[in-house]
Amino acid sequence: MKRILALVLIFYWIIAVTEAQVGNNLSGIRISKAGGRTSLSVDGKPFLILGGELGNSSASNANYLRPYWSLLKEMNLNTLLVPVYWELIQPEENRFDFSLVDTMILTARKYDIKLVFLWFGTWKNSMSCYAPLWMKTNPAVYTRTADTAGRSQELFSVFGKATLEADKKAFAALMKHIRLTDQREKTVLMVQVENEIGMLPLAREYSKKADSLYKAPIPAALKYLLELNQQNLIPEFYQKWEKQQFNTKGNWPSVFGDDVYTEEIFQAWHYASFAQEVALAGKKEYDLPMFVNAALPRPGKLPGQYPSAGPLPHLMDIWQAAAPAIDMLSPDFYNPDTRYWCDRYVRNNNTLFIPEIQFDASTAAKAFFVIGRYHAIGFSPFSIENNKPASVSLTRAYDILKQLSPVITANKWLHMDGFFLTKKEKEDASMMGDFKLRVVHYNTMSWASEAKDSVWSPSGGIVIQTAPDEFLIAGTGIVVEFENIDRNKVTNILEATEVSYQHGVRVSGRRMNGDEDHQGRHIRFPVGEWGIQHVKLYNSPARIE
Repeated sequence: MKRILALVLIFYWIIAVTEAQVGNNLSGIRISKAGGRTSLSVDGKPFLILGGELGNSSASNANYLRPYWSLLKEMNLNTLLVPVYWELIQPEENRFDFSLVDTMILTARKYDIKLVFLWFGTWKNSMSCYAPLWMKTNPAVYTRTADTAGRSQELFSVFGKATLEADKKAFAALMKHIRLTDQREKTVLMVQVENEIGMLPLAREYSKKADSLYKAPIPAALKYLLELNQQNLIPEFYQKWEKQQFNTKGNWPSVFGDDVYTEEIFQAWHYASFAQEVALAGKKEYDLPMFVNAALPRPGKLPGQYPSAGPLPHLMDIWQAAAPAIDMLSPDFYNPDTRYWCDRYVRNNNTLFIPEIQFDASTAAKAFFVIGRYHAIGFSPFSIENNKPASVSLTRAYDILKQLSPVITANKWLHMDGFFLTKKEKEDASMMGDFKLRVVHYNTMSWASEAKDSVWSPSGGIVIQTAPDEFLIAGTGIVVEFENIDRNKVTNILEATEVSYQHGVRVSGRRMNGDEDHQGRHIRFPVGEWGIQHVKLYNSPARIE
């Protein structure tokens, strides 16, 4: 009992310290969880991010970006993810220049677009390419990592105290400036801390300090985490620790085993601790939601062969324990297995936000999937300003999601699910109330123009149950059938109506009770057609006596 009491007291002490450090600069922008549902709210009003992330260099010059703003607005974006470059806002050690930040904020307001700033600070895609020149040219103070041959890397050490203090100072100055210039208008919704933190080309740093810490006892905070949450750890992390008989005494190899995966865990703890201090310094000035993003590893690669120790799903326990000021761990998608990675990023009560995803023909359909199935608070394809063929489909998808946003964010629906279908994965299912929904790719219909093609256009949709026998179905290239879970009942479509939403009010269009719903058999949207339908069901006896 005394041990449990001690752990509880430590837990509340950590909360108190964190709250004291954050301060009272309330932004009115919050990520909240209620009834198992998560939402982003701005002054109490829910907000679904339909976003796009700029290419790395596009925001470094306001004149370059000027022609693109109207295009972004036409694509139905409501939020733009914009890099903030440390080297440009602090060209000299004791001088800050926020003119580029101000231009972004003012232009975004002009187009009624919100912003999420991406702090390209100590690390950007593992490297330290956006750190100021006065830091890069002073390695004696701002220490770097080295490879096994001792060669210096373009990568600042996580153990460099001067680097951490410089980053905290710059980030705090940025957050203070945002508060002073934007707290009333709330153009800036969130901030990303660093960008794709990860260790290369090794799993951990090698230096006298790093080696000393690796051989030292694990931090007390991690020891308490392990003891308090043994049964609630991520399976991969649990199994790693289990091999050491759940030992909590000794150094990192003693607790987790002497291998490259333990080296990654060690490095992750210190990366997360660094991010925690930077986030707290920023939140003390302006308490906006903050997240970190991860470059996902390719299959079969070992730590060090990918950007290791970042906020990856198998390291979620470490990151959440060491960096509680970070509100979300977010994946960057350049991997086709969207379902696999989303499943892992919603564990441990983590809020799903997709800040970066490859912008291709599948992207628009995936927006329905991650918002509908995982209740993601936002979605953002990368290099959004490059007008690709995929821009047309994303524009249409965002138009539908923009119309449905008041319904989605109201959290008054009974059930919601999303679907992403291809020729390889052409069918999915969902249980909603009394009904089982079968959702298939439109090209499974014999009359579909692509039915016999070797490649099918990706399709996707979202289904929202708004009442026991009513649904909103939206998307492209999907077919939805209903079955009652009670075998004594047959479910039929009473009416299907094409609808749109104008200022949050549903407006009815065509009644679709003929060929368009296959005489009551299903609801469908052909490939290349986008829309919303309101559907009512009714039941009849399975047998007539």
